[in-house]
Amino acid sequence: MATFGRDEDLHEAEFFRANLTGARFERSSLREARVVASDLSGLVVRGSDVQNVEIDSPWLADGDFFRVNGLDVVPLIEAELDRRFPGRDLRRAEDPAGLASAWEALQNTWAATLHRAGTMPEGTVDESVDGEWSFTQTLRHLVMATDTWLGKAVLGLEQPYHPLGLANESAADDGLDMSLFTTGTPTYAEVLAAREDRTTMVGDFIAQVTPGILDEARSNPWAPQYPETVRSCLHTILEEEWEHHRYAVRDLDALEAAARPT
Repeated sequence: MATFGRDEDLHEAEFFRANLTGARFERSSLREARVVASDLSGLVVRGSDVQNVEIDSPWLADGDFFRVNGLDVVPLIEAELDRRFPGRDLRRAEDPAGLASAWEALQNTWAATLHRAGTMPEGTVDESVDGEWSFTQTLRHLVMATDTWLGKAVLGLEQPYHPLGLANESAADDGLDMSLFTTGTPTYAEVLAAREDRTTMVGDFIAQVTPGILDEARSNPWAPQYPETVRSCLHTILEEEWEHHRYAVRDLDALEAAARPT
């Protein structure tokens, strides 16, 4: 077990692809450390200063618990997110009518956010906040996510991917052929067109889906050994949409705040 000792200053340390399972940090400084795409399951923090800590995890609700001072905060966080984003609570709808309502609510939400982005200063949609994807890149990623979970997993298309889609860096490790995607920088108008094409595809599918089709078996597109259903694939699309919308709004808020005169 790795041990980092008393008063050791690690606030500028870099741990890249390191295995720190079971490591112990005692009286160590991790001020301003940044943890990205890492596994912190089972992390225990005791008697430590956690002021101004920010945690962002789309899988928070999938865990057993997330306790702060003995209180499981996951239900509180989920309820607040549902309050802030009306329609988010529909993302686990089970039947065709419920899924149609969930998709409609989501598209109404995105329409308002797209309008907001369009009224911001020119170039805002291509700005990154803290190294995260820009608004344009987020839309491109959602094109890729739709192609993966609907085009590939549900419809079984031989080549489901739009060239303007954008994948995570880890997707290549999962077997995705990155040569399918453009290496250039598309215009925002081109991305909007690709995005509209894919949202229409999802909406058309949901409009004609039946309970029997929702129950049909599918394979997880990233890990074929794990079973899915058409329903669970649609749930994943809805989760992707809501989480990336949350990221997009968070970053638009930051960009808007930075542009305000002091």
